[in-house]
Amino acid sequence: MKRKLWYRLTKVVFLSFYFVLMVFPLYWIVITSLKPQKEIFSYPIHYWPEQFTFQNYINIFKVSKFNVYIANSLLVSITSALIVIVIAICSAYVLARFRFRGHRQIMLGFFITQMLPGFISLAPLYMMMSNMHLLNQRISLVLMYTVILIPFSTIMLRGFFQRIPSNLEEAAMIDGCSQLSALMRVIIPIMMPGISSMFIFAFVQNWNELFLAVMFIDNESLKTLPVAMNSFILKFNVDWGSMSAGTVLSVLPTILLFALAQRFIVEGLTQGAVKG
Repeated sequence: MKRKLWYRLTKVVFLSFYFVLMVFPLYWIVITSLKPQKEIFSYPIHYWPEQFTFQNYINIFKVSKFNVYIANSLLVSITSALIVIVIAICSAYVLARFRFRGHRQIMLGFFITQMLPGFISLAPLYMMMSNMHLLNQRISLVLMYTVILIPFSTIMLRGFFQRIPSNLEEAAMIDGCSQLSALMRVIIPIMMPGISSMFIFAFVQNWNELFLAVMFIDNESLKTLPVAMNSFILKFNVDWGSMSAGTVLSVLPTILLFALAQRFIVEGLTQGAVKG
């Protein structure tokens, strides 16, 4: 009994500490965004604002095109995520259902791309986009985000396909469906939790990406949110109030997305936990 009690007490203490460790940064960002400038730098530190203000939120829309940045991020992130899902479904289905020459090599190539650090390809990608005259265009970000996410998305969706028995497709084809029709009408509806979780993963990756957006986009009207957030870091100062307000607004879409689709995410993760 004492051993069980100590085990439960240790678990509660550890989980409580972990919860505080995870939640406190988010709490501090929200609180900082609601403080006036003089209170942000006051000492001793105020863990609760003496005076609440929304001036930081007003400032980011006054001094910058924050609404434009949000629209650009939404456009690029959603477009790229949709393209990734469509291509990954097709490639994962082929790799899961068919065996052909080069099958193992393709899968090995996909795995290798996940091991390489992304920064080593920044210079070649910049030169390629420059030669294609795609710098300062949103299509460059959509193209790069899509190419980067396809290997990982294919690997994950292949696991979902392998979990679904091929008998379902065979039964649908006996009833008159083509293989493509069986995929669209039978398999994809079953895989919706997995597809939803991959779409959310792709969206969040695109939404938070900074390095490619900084390299490829220099036009103020085409910048995405991470680039806009980076602009609050001045040469000799950091506008913590505006940065905190922008951070709160930038994380809201992902929090809402996870909150609305958490059931699909959990189901998708468990469905994909199979041997490839």
